[in-house]
Amino acid sequence: MSTTEKRKTTDEQHQQDLERLQKLRPIDDDFMRCLLRDNLPLAQLVLRIITSKPDLVLTRCETQKDLKRLAGSRSICLDAHGIDSIGTHFNLEIQREGTGADPHRARYHSSALDIENLHAGQEFDELPETCTIFITEKDLYGTGAPMYTIERMNLTTGKAFGDGEHIIYVNGEYRGDDDLGKLMHDFNCTDAEDMHFELMAERTEYLKKDPKGVRSMCQIMEDLRNESLSQGRREEVYSSVRDGDYSVERGAEKLGQSVEVFVAQMQAEGYRVPEPV
Repeated sequence: MSTTEKRKTTDEQHQQDLERLQKLRPIDDDFMRCLLRDNLPLAQLVLRIITSKPDLVLTRCETQKDLKRLAGSRSICLDAHGIDSIGTHFNLEIQREGTGADPHRARYHSSALDIENLHAGQEFDELPETCTIFITEKDLYGTGAPMYTIERMNLTTGKAFGDGEHIIYVNGEYRGDDDLGKLMHDFNCTDAEDMHFELMAERTEYLKKDPKGVRSMCQIMEDLRNESLSQGRREEVYSSVRDGDYSVERGAEKLGQSVEVFVAQMQAEGYRVPEPV
């Protein structure tokens, strides 16, 4: 491909990114991460509304936080991870597809938070409270309820188990007159002028219309495109090793990794590593 053709392709991709940007909504996970990145007040507003705790004080919020503490275990990347003033850990996830909100996924996210936050020498009762929140585009359970709160119960006594683990599914279709209904309305808006909450509208306006915000969003979309190509390449190599077309050593060489790192990452992605011959 000539330099002129490459430049044309790049310009076309940039124009497509600009058009896609205007269609993005907070319920699109890539956009939501950018809305919350370095924006503690907005993250705090969202959590206050969902948890019905108007005095919740968020002290830290990190987007795209990687969790992996056990070698060979499946790693996860949290859309947003926050900690409040009393030490509760929050994991906020956006799920456009119902399959992404499977109960087993919620269980795994909660357990990953536990592994991340109990260190050697600590007692089990030092585990912090955790709250895993899935905002789903559709009503996951189809009852019309604003949200679904999941808590462990002692079925024999009928009382709460009290292990400090909380899971919430927020119905993205809910449009009540309360703050949660207004928040879900905003999460589905493409235009900042249609939003109820000023903090959400201001950040959306910045990312879609301010030159600096637009540049940062376009860079993110380009990075995601490159990451997708890279992921496709990794999956191709992993499949070839799994199916016996490549040896483990050849697969590691293809990706420029040591055998140890290659095997660990292949297992983390859920691929079976063939036994040595």
